[in-house]
Amino acid sequence: MAEPERDDTRALTVVMHTAFFVLLSASVARYLARHAGGPHTPWVIALSALLAALYVLGPALGTRPAPRRLAWLGLVVAAWAFLVVLAPSFAWCAVPLFYTGLRTLPPRAAIPLVALLTALAVATQLGLAGWPDPNVLLAPPAVAAVATTVFVVMQRQAARQQALIDDLVRTRRELAATERREGTLAERERLAREIHDALAQGLSSQRMLLQAADRLWDTAPGTARDHVRTAAAIAERSLAEARRFVHDLTPADLAGGGGLLRALRAVAERETTPALTVRVHTEGSPPVPLAAPVESALLRIAQGALANVREHAAATTATLTLTCLDDQIVLDVTDDGRGFDPRTPRTPPAAAAAPADARGHGLPAIRARLRQLGGTLTIESAPGEGTALSAAIPLEPR
Repeated sequence: MAEPERDDTRALTVVMHTAFFVLLSASVARYLARHAGGPHTPWVIALSALLAALYVLGPALGTRPAPRRLAWLGLVVAAWAFLVVLAPSFAWCAVPLFYTGLRTLPPRAAIPLVALLTALAVATQLGLAGWPDPNVLLAPPAVAAVATTVFVVMQRQAARQQALIDDLVRTRRELAATERREGTLAERERLAREIHDALAQGLSSQRMLLQAADRLWDTAPGTARDHVRTAAAIAERSLAEARRFVHDLTPADLAGGGGLLRALRAVAERETTPALTVRVHTEGSPPVPLAAPVESALLRIAQGALANVREHAAATTATLTLTCLDDQIVLDVTDDGRGFDPRTPRTPPAAAAAPADARGHGLPAIRARLRQLGGTLTIESAPGEGTALSAAIPLEPR
């Protein structure tokens, strides 16, 4: 039960208990004022004291319809019934007893009890009046009906409210669990992108260089050693990326300062080989400072796109173009490679030989990065005509 509902119930209980003792005291005082020397006076006083004592014991028995609680309610009703027979003025105590019966019994049993108490009160009052007074005949049933209806309606509303609260709490728990699962999945996706862009590409380059060195080791040892030295340099950079990745820092190319343009030039220089030339162009000036998530995303997108060019495009030239507009920054990666049809799923020959779970992270990772920053990805390509990839990220107003 909610705390405000407990407070309301406690307040209503205090009011009803107070009303009972006030009405009981008033009835005793009225009886003594009119019948102090009557033969029933000792019985009235004794039954009043017994009823008060029994009523005081009620809260200690709880509110659930346990056997001892039901026995207590029967004794209270019996003591009151004897009092009403001896002194009809005690009929007013029936109203707090309505509340006690309704709290203790389920509605199907409490309503007949209320009807019985009302009938007894009406019968004793009619016997006192000596003639069928309409006020005595109709007023007690009306009061009982109003009190019972109000209490039952309040109980049902409280039950519905409690059900809504329980449902809300359950929904909040489910939502929290869903958010935790989504957070876990998002973090896994982020880790997959970082591993693909920062580590897997370096390992792929090292493998290609070492395979080339192995083929040329006997026929062109100088070139083979150059390949080995390049692979070692890539391994050193990958190690730096791994350390920064563990500490959740910015990419290594951005950590040394100089901004995104310098980092793109460093990537282009590393990716340039005798078979592939990578150039960098800029149009406009990027905001200074450019937001760190935007810089990191564009750099990772450039690395991922160039990895696809190196592994799948068989291109001789690739160009990174950074265009800075007032409301967005655009990175275009173009190549003169074999191209493909973007509308038709394809598995590049180089990827076909790799394990199934080692392929397919490039473009999905790029799209995921752009989606997190509200950006868009456009790919234009055709077989034999190269590929143009355009990643646009909106900028905050300057």
